[in-house]
Amino acid sequence: METKVIYFTVNGRPEQAEFPVDCPTQDVKDLFRSAAEAGPHDILKLYNPKGNIINISPSLEPNSPNLCYKLEVVAADCNSAELAGALGFDLSSMEKRLQGLEKKILIEAGETPAVVYEMKKQVDSFREKLESVEHLSWLGLFKDLSEGTHKPSPFYHKRTLRKTREECEHVREKFLQMRFVKIHTKMFGIVHSYCSCHHLCSSLEVSEEVRQYLKTPTFDNWQWEDAEIMVLLQVMYTDLDFIPTFNIEPEVLQQFLFEIYRRYNNIPFHNFKHCFCVTQMMYGLIWLTDLRSKMDSIDLLIMLTSAVCHDLDHTGYNNAYQINARTELALRYNDISPLENHHCAVAFEILERTESNIFRNLSMDQYKRIREGIIKCILATDMSRHNEVLNKFKSILPVFDFTNKDHRDVLMMILIKVSDISNEARPMEVAEPWLDCLLQEFFNQSDVEKLEGLPVTPFMDRDKVTKPSSQTGFIRFVLLPLFIELANLFPCLEQHIIHPVRKALDYYTEMEKALETEQQNRAQSENAAKSKEAAGGRQDSQTDAGPDTSKPESQST
Repeated sequence: METKVIYFTVNGRPEQAEFPVDCPTQDVKDLFRSAAEAGPHDILKLYNPKGNIINISPSLEPNSPNLCYKLEVVAADCNSAELAGALGFDLSSMEKRLQGLEKKILIEAGETPAVVYEMKKQVDSFREKLESVEHLSWLGLFKDLSEGTHKPSPFYHKRTLRKTREECEHVREKFLQMRFVKIHTKMFGIVHSYCSCHHLCSSLEVSEEVRQYLKTPTFDNWQWEDAEIMVLLQVMYTDLDFIPTFNIEPEVLQQFLFEIYRRYNNIPFHNFKHCFCVTQMMYGLIWLTDLRSKMDSIDLLIMLTSAVCHDLDHTGYNNAYQINARTELALRYNDISPLENHHCAVAFEILERTESNIFRNLSMDQYKRIREGIIKCILATDMSRHNEVLNKFKSILPVFDFTNKDHRDVLMMILIKVSDISNEARPMEVAEPWLDCLLQEFFNQSDVEKLEGLPVTPFMDRDKVTKPSSQTGFIRFVLLPLFIELANLFPCLEQHIIHPVRKALDYYTEMEKALETEQQNRAQSENAAKSKEAAGGRQDSQTDAGPDTSKPESQST
């Protein structure tokens, strides 16, 4: 059998590869990958003695030890399988695209053009920048950026996007322990009654102080662990009387909530704690506006469950990315609200299972109404529909009628939208860490967009966005107009959500001014230093030239 021998170096180490001339391409790549001790998703680059990139394939030209090829590994030693999962895309597909482009260039141009070298230089520079930034977002490592008196931001120091079986079981075990052991702590005010039948008793109690606190926008989510959050979510279903009204078995509700927890991912913002915050705000709005006296229980059940499910299996990349990257979700849903459609699908996938179907004892008509309502609510959280939903609400506001189903449907969409973007209505020590989380997720997306050559979402670009600039426009043009319209229907919300948001706007406006002043001062200092340096250079030049002994023309004899 005829074979080829290829000589190359990797990390300065001489290697040689031998393979049959009719060897499959993948086998050749695996041979080089093995020599480089690279992972399955690491990108390999092979250069000929002239420095041109060449394709790793059976058609490689045999060479000699004196004319070695050079093999380089991109993203080695960074656990590429986990990296691919954390970033939400397959690095191997990028490798194939890159190799295809390089092959096409070589075939058409005969050699690698200078522009490609410049592109490579820019990519290497960008990669170096990503690897050196303190939060290492492209590796899925999220640094706690909070300072001062802020509570720790829950940046997930994990490289896996999906929750592992181990961490799910750990939270489930804690949840079960909370179910079976009588607990009463001053911090949380939760009381659990022990039940020998190993089911959660109907006597599960939460102190009245915490129950009332849970109904307010000032609730601090950072004080609660995931297992405790699941208990609080159950309290919401209990205190709204959903358990007896819809014949929801406690064990089924618990399994439903656990599946919800399991299907939220380890990402900075759109995680299980965000799910809880949105649900808790929805719960608070129901109580603050006394919706129990204005809408029936099915509508309330739709709103609370929609909030619980509204971001299921979010991967941290918005719809613009999904569409531009032509992801599986974008293709599946024809670029129409890919994420929101996916969240709905995952929700009803959970509800299709008997053991986690909290609606399993309802009539077919009730189930159809709930399903229709949940889909409407979750799809309304697509911010591309913001103006559409808000304008619809504004048009019916002067004649709003709680007996009109269409009016109620629009109100439900407004309520979940308000709940979804309500962090700035919370106290600053609760809200600001959430902004850190959101910016981390935004910056991670824009980093990946740059790496993949996709359009960069402007408000996510770490090179252009600052913390205050990200909020002032959003609060002024999105939050306040939305919140004010809801407060027009429910004036009692003025003090609960409008005032805090106005304070947040003032806070970030002042921060933005301070940042601008700091930048101006820095620029002035740099310019002054440059002027001083330039003046010093001119003086040195004159000194080097010696004293000027010539006389001015007017003084010459």
